[in-house]
Parts: sequence; C-alpha cells; structure tokens
Amino acid sequence: QVQLVESGGGLVQPGGSLRLSCAASGSIFSYNPMAWYRQAPGKQRELVATIMSGGRTNYADSVKGRFTISRDNAKNTVCLQMSSLKPEDTAVYYCNAVLRGIGYWGQGTQVTVSS
Repeated sequence: QVQLVESGGGLVQPGGSLRLSCAASGSIFSYNPMAWYRQAPGKQRELVATIMSGGRTNYADSVKGRFTISRDNAKNTVCLQMSSLKPEDTAVYYCNAVLRGIGYWGQGTQVTVSS
C-alpha cells in the first residue's frame, strides 16, 4: 500500500514563497512518475508538475518559471518549491505517485495566497 503525506501548506501573501513536501512510503524510485496536482474551489483537479524517476520534469504553463518540482530518492520525498505566488494559485495541493500503472493520492495540503 502506497501512502503519501503532504505538508508545508499555509497562508502566504502574493509574491511570497512556499515549499510543499510529500513523504512517501517505500522507495520512491519505483514510483514513476510522481506529481503535484491542485484543486481550487469549484474547479477540476489540475496537473501542476511531474517528475520522472530519472529527473525529467514537466510543468503546467501557469506555473512555469515559478514552481520547481524535485525528488530525493534517498529520503523518499518529492517537493514543490513555489515562488512568486499569485492569488490564483490558491488551492488544495495533492501529491500523486504512479506505481505499476496505479495512481495513488495524498490527503492534500491547503495553500492560500492572499493579502
């Protein structure tokens, strides 16, 4: 059973930064890809960023240049460094991992960007 636990969310002012972490059970080297999604109130869940086991990354256009996804296989964690945050980044952020074709989700962490 894959377990993912997100942390690091909170309230931040526009232009600020936050770092989200996702701690995974087992060796994340087997999880491919890993990703961050987000869901704003009244909207569908959307893909924010993905990272493959070899380190290749991909980002939604809305976060390119502002967000950075990284993974530490030794610590079994995936992080999302978010900078230049905007009010429209407000959402619940979810960690996702794919193992043998099955996707697993964390419980989510709230990010609120507001002055």
